[in-house]
Amino acid sequence: MAIALAYPATALVRSLIAQAVAAEVSAQPANGPVPEPQDYRTDDYRTPVPLTLRGATVLSDREAMKIWSAKSGVFIDVYPHAPKPDNLPADTLWRETTHQSIEDAVWLPNVGYGVLAPTTDAYFRRHLEALTNHDKTKQLVFFCLRNCWMSWNAAKRAMSYGYTNVDWYRDGSDGWQEAGGLVEEVSPLP
Repeated sequence: MAIALAYPATALVRSLIAQAVAAEVSAQPANGPVPEPQDYRTDDYRTPVPLTLRGATVLSDREAMKIWSAKSGVFIDVYPHAPKPDNLPADTLWRETTHQSIEDAVWLPNVGYGVLAPTTDAYFRRHLEALTNHDKTKQLVFFCLRNCWMSWNAAKRAMSYGYTNVDWYRDGSDGWQEAGGLVEEVSPLP
């Protein structure tokens, strides 16, 4: 893909453009759609994802916005969040990272890994129960970023917990913003 610039570009700008083009090309599977695995994805979370998730509805931008506008589903962002290390020296300054998510979404970080620690699994189950008021038929919309396996894993896991109205918003907050949806800064649920 060639990009013509209307003005002379610096080496840095040319490099950034080349990186963006390479990232876009690498996001497309070379041999067609990615097959849906039988189990959870446990590595390379930021690679192309399948077009499907057995048992879940895969949402387009338009469908996600329709659910959001109707307030009929709970939007759950599973973007990861690095916790403050327990062994950090007392005099070390720790700055929490910020995260932009779909407006009114709930951020449940780290529940999209392929293998969950028992405490993370309990965290996920507890918050799903609270967010649905123990109603396993409540509509749940899982998302992260485009080409992020964490939302696929989290939606699959929610179904394994018995939730029956699970949606996977495949393009996540990237697709949401491109479609004109609003985002806001969120904090992870404790």
